[in-house]
Amino acid sequence: MATMNDTPRRWFEQPPGFDARPRKPGADEGPDLWLRCPGCRAALFVEVLAESLQVCPHCEHHFPIDAPSRLESLCDPGSITVHDTGLTSVDALGFVDSKPYDRRLQASMAATGQNEGYVAASATLAGIPVEIGSMDFRFLGGSMGSVVGEMITRQIERGIQRRVPVIVVSASGGARMQEGVLSLMQMAKTSAALAELKDVARMPYVSVLTNPTTGGVAASFSMLGDLLLAEPKSLVGFAGPRVIRETIGQELPEGFQTAEYLLEHGMIDRIVPRAQLRAVLAQTLAQLLRLPAPSVG
Repeated sequence: MATMNDTPRRWFEQPPGFDARPRKPGADEGPDLWLRCPGCRAALFVEVLAESLQVCPHCEHHFPIDAPSRLESLCDPGSITVHDTGLTSVDALGFVDSKPYDRRLQASMAATGQNEGYVAASATLAGIPVEIGSMDFRFLGGSMGSVVGEMITRQIERGIQRRVPVIVVSASGGARMQEGVLSLMQMAKTSAALAELKDVARMPYVSVLTNPTTGGVAASFSMLGDLLLAEPKSLVGFAGPRVIRETIGQELPEGFQTAEYLLEHGMIDRIVPRAQLRAVLAQTLAQLLRLPAPSVG
């Protein structure tokens, strides 16, 4: 006669001697497989989100995207040649807030695998040669220090030398406070290089504004494009809405400093969803350069 001990163990029962204990603090839980969309609250599978260029398939909320992935999404496969990867920032001022600046740099390098918060490259976009670069918000909030400013300036200078269009994708909290006036100087330097691109090379400069584009970046090269494109609902402005509200003591208009607000008030030229950006850039550059209509795959 069968006894209770002879009954096969059911799938939800633990084997004899199993010791259930809480997971130790700091234990490796593996990569997160799901994200919650802040726009519609839907649960999104990370791999599916990556296939859609980090855009929610339900509400089209645009998640941040890193600089290498941004360039790969815009440029022709195999055409990207990255420049200036050996440039790194230094702590010239010995700046310390909650932690030393050099430790912040080391942490960002380890987290991103990059030396700085900007990636600049020579590439082709639908067969059109371009100098293209993208800021990376993962690296100290995409802030513009002396190295980022130098990388952007060098990119523009390559555009002048090669006589090709320049594209910059901005995602930044502004000038890097840990470098003080050295960071602020980059506003003038990048702007002067863009003036030369226009006056000497007579090549177009396209600025793509993403969430967020603020501070010294918004006050310099990001708003100087011959064509200003923006991703939907991006925050674009110099100071943040909270700072402005507290300064002037007034409530701000609904949607203030969003891409939609700027488009309505004539500050930008077009809002372009991320999935359409490559095609729009290709068509626009072809028109500006008087080239045949490109084929965008």
